[in-house]
Amino acid sequence: MIKILHSADWHLDAPLGLSDTAQRERLRREMAKIPEKIVALCKENKCDILLLAGDVFDGAYAADTLQDLKNALLKVEIPVFITPGNHDFVGPDSPWLSESFPENVHIFTHPAMESVGLPELDCRVYGAGFISPDCPGLLANFEHRYEEKYAIGVLHGDPTQISSSYNPITKEQVKSSGLSYLALGHIHKGGAFTAGATLCAWPGCPMGHGFDETGEKGVLLVTVDETATAEFIPLDTPRFYDLQTPAEDGLDSVLPPVGNDHFYRVTLTGPSEPVDLAQLQKEYAHFPNLVLRDSTTPPLDIWGSADADTLEGMFFGALKEHNSETATLAAKISRQILNGQEVTLP
Repeated sequence: MIKILHSADWHLDAPLGLSDTAQRERLRREMAKIPEKIVALCKENKCDILLLAGDVFDGAYAADTLQDLKNALLKVEIPVFITPGNHDFVGPDSPWLSESFPENVHIFTHPAMESVGLPELDCRVYGAGFISPDCPGLLANFEHRYEEKYAIGVLHGDPTQISSSYNPITKEQVKSSGLSYLALGHIHKGGAFTAGATLCAWPGCPMGHGFDETGEKGVLLVTVDETATAEFIPLDTPRFYDLQTPAEDGLDSVLPPVGNDHFYRVTLTGPSEPVDLAQLQKEYAHFPNLVLRDSTTPPLDIWGSADADTLEGMFFGALKEHNSETATLAAKISRQILNGQEVTLP
């Protein structure tokens, strides 16, 4: 049995789209901690191999970021395999070519599958790298043909679209690969599937960069024996949540009971009197990274035309005279339809 930590899409030194300078700087600090967090997880779980499936860098990188990465990969003290992706592809100025990495690190710099044997683990690791921002299918016609018990693949690629420009990967290719486990990067939301005897999985990014990357982010802890299994391990990084709630229900209906430093964007919806966003922000100061948006509509005037001498007036007048909960609900739904509003049936 072997244990693998599988991570991808760190995007170190990526530009961040948040408008608040202090929030951007906080995310940058947290991003810089990712290599050390990964090393700590490897040691805690007694992993045998670390796989980094591409886009470790977002593109341009700072010298201290590169040095911190090297230091972390040296400290992990297990074999590390890196496959460059579309953001950190192997170009003329690539650090994967120009820099020296610790001896325990192997980088797949060629656009064709190659392998490294690990006799002490009875394992062979395969990989290939991007040499430009786009890449044809690297897994086509590949098959594990060596004698090792465990065959592991690591690629940056897209298993969701056969027409992708980023190393499209099909279930048929995975099935015929003969791999025990195929570790992918590129898709920032985690996922997995099994094809034949091969488990193919991708962990998503370890930290969201904005409200388009919401929820828990982390890595995969993979155990390979007769079959492969992958367990998602959340990473202790800031999270983004994009929520909405009817204004009448209040923020407590979607926010946790205790304040924290995660990033929340809450859109208030439904009929409401004017919302004082500034006052709400003060009331919820225990959520320092809270963004509020007002998408409410003016309060619904159900009976506004009930006395009018029109067909509409006669309809609402009759419902009003009925004076029941059912009639009131019917009037509310009818008014929403007439106003062109979305109707949610109880």
